[in-house]
Amino acid sequence: VVHWYKQKEGEAPERLLFFSESKLSVENGFQANRYMVERSSVQKQYVLTIKDVIPDDAATYYCAYWDPHLIGYYNKVFGSGTKLVVSERGSSPPANSEILQKNHENQIMYVCLIEKFYPEVIRVTWTDDEKEITDNVVKGDTWQSTKEDEYSIASWLTVPAENEDKKYYCKYEHEEEKASLPTQVDSVKTAPQEEDCKTVFNRGNLILFCLIFVTDQLMHRTAYLVYIILLLKSSMYYLIILFFICR
Repeated sequence: VVHWYKQKEGEAPERLLFFSESKLSVENGFQANRYMVERSSVQKQYVLTIKDVIPDDAATYYCAYWDPHLIGYYNKVFGSGTKLVVSERGSSPPANSEILQKNHENQIMYVCLIEKFYPEVIRVTWTDDEKEITDNVVKGDTWQSTKEDEYSIASWLTVPAENEDKKYYCKYEHEEEKASLPTQVDSVKTAPQEEDCKTVFNRGNLILFCLIFVTDQLMHRTAYLVYIILLLKSSMYYLIILFFICR
C-alpha cells in the first residue's frame, strides 16, 4: 500500500490518497477524478499524476508506505518530498553560477554560488571523481534576489589544504538546467591570502563566513549573502527570547 500526503507551507500534512492492489482511494475533500496513480512493478515505482493543476495544488507531496521494521510492528516510511510550484511565470535556469575559493590556514573553503533562477526548487550536491560528498558540506537556504521572482543559493565545501590539487564538482539540478562546476579551473575566483577569514558557529551550524575579493561586485555579493544568512538564522532565536522577556 502506497500513500500520498499533501503539505501546504505552514500547515500539517494531510493524506491525499492511497493506492492498494490497483485500487485508488482518494480522501474526502479532494476531487477523485483529478488524481491518477500508475504502478511499474519492474522499476518498483508508483507515479502520481495531478490533472488540471490549479493554484491550490501548490504544496509538497510525500509518498509513504508501511515498512515491517520488526515482527508485529510497522513503521511508516516517508519519501523526501516533491515540491509543486504553480505559477503563471515560466521557469528560467540560473543566470550565473561560479565557485569562490578561500584558503585559510590548513583548510580550503569552496563556495558554490548559483544565482537568479526560478522556481526556487533546486538540488545542489558536491562530488569528487568517484562519489557524492556529504561530510564538511553546508547547504544554505534559497533567498530572493533583487527581483522578487528570482532566487539564489550557496553551498560550502571545506577540504584539507593538502587536497588543493584534487578536483571537486559542484552539481546542481534545476528543472530547466543541469550543470557541473569543477573547482580546478581558471574561472574559480580566489581571495587574497593575506586577508583573515573568520567563521562563526551557532548550535553546531556554520552561519557566517567572510570572503574578501578583489572586485566590488564580488564584495557586494558576498556581503549580501552573509547578511541574509545571519538574519534568517538569528531572527527566530531573537523572537523567542523577546517573547519570554516580555512575559
